[in-house]
Amino acid sequence: MPRLTPEIVLSAYASGIFPMAESRRDPTLHWIDPETRGIVPLDSFHAPRRLARTVRNRPGPVRVDRDFRAVIEACAEPGRGRRDTWINDEIVALYTELHAMGFAHSVECWNGDRLTGGLYGISIRGAFFGESMFSRERDASKVALVHLVARLKRGGYRLLDVQFVTAHLERFGAVEIPRADYHELLADALGVDGDFYSLPDPPDPAAVVQSITQTS
Repeated sequence: MPRLTPEIVLSAYASGIFPMAESRRDPTLHWIDPETRGIVPLDSFHAPRRLARTVRNRPGPVRVDRDFRAVIEACAEPGRGRRDTWINDEIVALYTELHAMGFAHSVECWNGDRLTGGLYGISIRGAFFGESMFSRERDASKVALVHLVARLKRGGYRLLDVQFVTAHLERFGAVEIPRADYHELLADALGVDGDFYSLPDPPDPAAVVQSITQTS
């Protein structure tokens, strides 16, 4: 069987499909095209007041793309509430290639030289496809999500795809929409150019909080 390439993965995302493995040790990838899709509407993103204070006052910086490989490998590890993940070795390799090509990005919470949490995903024009997040410190993944949304809003993105809605994401305004509605939003997002580097690295935390409270 021909090797799955980064170009094929990008084409799949642009068509509304994404790959997953059954488990960390399963070498096979499956294409997923769910009937309902989870998204976080950027204009109605909600960050609790306590979390906004955490974003302003956390001790270390939040960076982007400093150690993408470390982020995806951390997301692939078992964690609290998950005994296994869907991120296998091929996904790690493919998305690391996509990062080198400028399509995969990470948002990273640091405390000194320690990576304490973060997330990663795929960026294609005005759409960002969130893949996975992790925390080694309280609220670190939530802080990374707030920084991601601020960056996407400032950069003119139209779509934040989170694939499946969880109770965790519902707190931030995530909703499920039918496949047909998702494809309309995706087509709209692919018609504009988003700027993932719309904020400094690291950004001013106060500017991040201001960005997520603004509506267009």
